[in-house]
Amino acid sequence: MTAPATRSIPGLALPALVVLAAEPLYLLVDTAVVGNLGTTALGGLAVGGGLLAWAAALLNFLAYGTTARAARRAGAGDRTGAVGEGVQATWLALGLGLVVTLAFQALAGPLTRALAGGAGPVAAAGEQWLRVASLGVPLLLVSLAGNGWLRGVAELRRPVVYVVAGSLLSLLLNPLLVYTAELGLVGSAWANVAGQSVTALLFLRTLASERVAWRPRWTAIGSQLVIGRDLLLRAFVLQAAFVVAAGVVARSGTAELGAHQIALQLWLFLALVLDAYAIAAQTLVGQALGAGRVDDARAVVRRVAAWGLGTGLLVAAVLLALRPVLPGLFTDDPAVLAQAGVVWWFLALMQPLAGVVFALDGVLMGAGDVGYLRTVTIGSALVGFVPLSLLSGPLGWGLAGVWTGLTLFIALRLVAVLVRVAGDRWTTASVTVSR
Repeated sequence: MTAPATRSIPGLALPALVVLAAEPLYLLVDTAVVGNLGTTALGGLAVGGGLLAWAAALLNFLAYGTTARAARRAGAGDRTGAVGEGVQATWLALGLGLVVTLAFQALAGPLTRALAGGAGPVAAAGEQWLRVASLGVPLLLVSLAGNGWLRGVAELRRPVVYVVAGSLLSLLLNPLLVYTAELGLVGSAWANVAGQSVTALLFLRTLASERVAWRPRWTAIGSQLVIGRDLLLRAFVLQAAFVVAAGVVARSGTAELGAHQIALQLWLFLALVLDAYAIAAQTLVGQALGAGRVDDARAVVRRVAAWGLGTGLLVAAVLLALRPVLPGLFTDDPAVLAQAGVVWWFLALMQPLAGVVFALDGVLMGAGDVGYLRTVTIGSALVGFVPLSLLSGPLGWGLAGVWTGLTLFIALRLVAVLVRVAGDRWTTASVTVSR
């Protein structure tokens, strides 16, 4: 195994980026296909897809938590143990996936009606889509677990092949099922499940080829749930903060809401790009600490922070250069464009800070210091993001106030993670691995 300090950060980050981007890109195509069915079908996809995406985002700890545990084992030279973490994560994925699927089957109607603002054709379409698409949740979670352990052993190219294979199948089946087979919106859901089946089966085949014991170990699953609890709570509070911000902006006016939606989607996409460095950092730091090479882990901190900062500066420069052009690709409404001009400065100038924050988040996740990350993220949201968002309404700060809150949220996290990696406690954070 190559020593962590000598591994290429871009070499690990690039395949991670492909995996991260595959699902959003597929959803864009899915939206375009369904959009031709009419506004009811498109609204149904937005409602049902939003609920499914929310559940997947909360359960993403199956990838990130498993990476940290598997990387520690791999760094210590225990590949069998690293793969074993993947086995336990897969059992956990199947169990959680079954629970989520049953919950969606039981509550699809009430949930879609609540999100759609009451009973009607959009809620009915969303319910129909969700009942079929939720059958793929266990498959999706199995793929997250597979991504996790393969990242941990620094094999990031196979996940690219598996995820792309599933996405391509979904892309091919989507128009065929929606239009040719005349299944309409439900065809989109079945295409989704088919692609997830292929990806999950490829991950399972790889796991089976490792010839490790498949018996569930409840202590290992319990330890994974501890990491999952911290990451789940962190994700939940973060999602809630964005919902609060959206609610405040919606009350400011239609133009503000449109500009916020444009800027937020760009921010989320760019976060996806920068998060690829976090995945590289997880693998490298976890393996270095698993091997007892603390100096190598510290070297990764410096290198990944530099890559995050450099990429953030580049992205900021591109956004500022394209400021007169890019917003116009999303809308031609003068009022929305005017508001986008206000928020664009926040979006661009935040990127260097975000690049370092996301990279160092990956460092702390790889070290197993997720309890600290949980506390910092929640504290920054409750001290910075949420209060400024709520004050923006009554004080008339509008969109600028909300995005000042988001900027403060990133800045507070940056200070906190810099302080943490400057000390020694993160290098001794506990990632409990069962024997």
